[in-house]
Amino acid sequence: MSESSTSSVFDQQQLVSDMKSAIADAEDMLHATADQVGDKIASMRARIQDRLKGARERLADAEAILITKTRAAARATDAYVHESPWTAIGIAASLGLVLGVILGRR
Repeated sequence: MSESSTSSVFDQQQLVSDMKSAIADAEDMLHATADQVGDKIASMRARIQDRLKGARERLADAEAILITKTRAAARATDAYVHESPWTAIGIAASLGLVLGVILGRR
């Protein structure tokens, strides 16, 4: 799996996590204002609840797609390592060396 697709998967995972947090915060705010009365507030609460429900559904779909892509990438990486183990060992050793040099300079 390439570095750009790895960072893309990480970014997507972070986005899903952030969206879950934002939805939870919005739901908490709705529950905290449950005792507020008025037609405007009631209609606003209803709209927000509808939008949160839609956002939760889209988020669940996005998370399912992300999991599918992550599993496919893991399978592809596993297949590559099994097909050419020495290349994978060389890449891992090189990355370890580069990281060691970078961290050693600090």
